[in-house]
Amino acid sequence: MEARYGFIHEMLDIKILILYILRRLPGYVDGNTLTELCQCDGGVGYFDYAQCLYELVDTGNVEQEGNKYRISEKGARSVDEVESSLPKSVRRKAEQVLKPVASKLERESMIEAFHYRTDNGMTVELAMSDGRGEIVRLRFLAGNEEFAETIEKNFRKNAEDYFMKIVNMMCEEQKEDKKK
Repeated sequence: MEARYGFIHEMLDIKILILYILRRLPGYVDGNTLTELCQCDGGVGYFDYAQCLYELVDTGNVEQEGNKYRISEKGARSVDEVESSLPKSVRRKAEQVLKPVASKLERESMIEAFHYRTDNGMTVELAMSDGRGEIVRLRFLAGNEEFAETIEKNFRKNAEDYFMKIVNMMCEEQKEDKKK
């Protein structure tokens, strides 16, 4: 048996840790990222973790979509009642490793990019919100699927920059019209 460090060893504690982490994420997280986040304490073995995650999905505390996971309403209620049983040092470590992942997931949830085939060809839809509502939505034709996928990839990576360029272009035109 391998030596384990950290405070989390019992199956119940591992389940609470998984729910604690998922509770602080704004949406679905892929399985590999969740596994890494749950290793923050150093005491969680992979096989125990995998079994606990499976049981949480099976009992309806965690929702699974492919290889992505998020906490269910049932899981959120459960962890809200028991999360204080996790040692403070574990919660602090979890919060530290969660910050960049939560920020990335929150940004991704505000950006939409997809394409579909229509009678006229390949249509690309791009949208961005600010968490309260949609800021911009664009829909246009792309020459082919490869081009559509490139547009989606670039928009996901630089959505804010593209939005500001569009706004600036529109404001420049307005300034030029006032000069005339």
